[in-house]
Amino acid sequence: MKMTLRGWTTVLTLAACFLQLSVPAHGQTTVLTGSVSRTDVLSSAPAFTSQQARMDVLPVSQPVRAGVSTTARPRTVVRTVYVRDRRTYWQRHPKIRAAAIGAGVGAGAGAVTGLISGRGVLRGAAIGAGTGAGVGLVRSSRTMRRHPIIRDTATGALVGLGVGGAASRSGRRAMQATAVGAAVGLGVGLLRDGLR
Repeated sequence: MKMTLRGWTTVLTLAACFLQLSVPAHGQTTVLTGSVSRTDVLSSAPAFTSQQARMDVLPVSQPVRAGVSTTARPRTVVRTVYVRDRRTYWQRHPKIRAAAIGAGVGAGAGAVTGLISGRGVLRGAAIGAGTGAGVGLVRSSRTMRRHPIIRDTATGALVGLGVGGAASRSGRRAMQATAVGAAVGLGVGLLRDGLR
């Protein structure tokens, strides 16, 4: 009986598979052969050691969240370096500078107003210095810079108070001058900032 090409292919495939499967079997028999003495088995038995459970403790400022690594992070070191401030006193204190400039201008304007009205130069200069310092503080205020119409109204009211106080000894005249100054300041503020 003749074998066909298909039969030879089947026989060769089975032989190749048998050779491939037999190699690990031979390897196992060689590994398993040999003798082991009883003393080696007893001396090489694994030694059991006692273990204690440890818990990682986090600082109070770092809460434990699910799924977040709790490894320690490197600490940032902050160093403060002091550099000598080379600014002048007036540059370091802009409000005091604005009040001083306002007081100087107000003292001059109050002295002239007191001289013209005949109510006294020194009195007019003192009233003018006080209201000028107030005007300087109002003009340099950050809050008032955000509200320019209110700043102009307050400036006008202070100027009116200073002029009315330096020109007259009557409190009623000073309040009237304050109202007029506030109205003028409001008008200037609306014309300059409100009607853009």
